[in-house]
Amino acid sequence: MAKYLFMASYTAHGTKGVMKDGGSRRRDQVDRMIRGLGGTLETFYYAFGDADVYGIVDLPDHASAAAVSMTVNATGAIHVKTVILMSPEEIDAAAKKSVEFRPPSG
Repeated sequence: MAKYLFMASYTAHGTKGVMKDGGSRRRDQVDRMIRGLGGTLETFYYAFGDADVYGIVDLPDHASAAAVSMTVNATGAIHVKTVILMSPEEIDAAAKKSVEFRPPSG
C-alpha cells in the first residue's frame, strides 16, 4: 500500500457542516470512504494554519488517492491537496538508482 498525506481546507459551506455535524462525524465519514477503497485511515487531525485537516492514509494505489481528491474537491465544500509519502527505505532504494542526467548548459 502507498501512504498519502491529505491536507484539507474547508470553504464557508464546509465549515458550517462541521459546526453542525461535529468533527468526529467528519473523521468517521473519511474513515468509511478510505476503507471503501481498500485503505486505512492512520491519523486524522484538525489544525490551525494553512489547512484545517491533516490526514495520513494508506491506499492501494495512486488512482485511489486521485479518486479521493477529485471526489472531495468536486463537492466545493473542501479543497484537498494530496502528498505522496515515502519511507526512509524507499528513499534508500531511490538513492541507489542510476539516473542519466545532464543539466542545461548556459
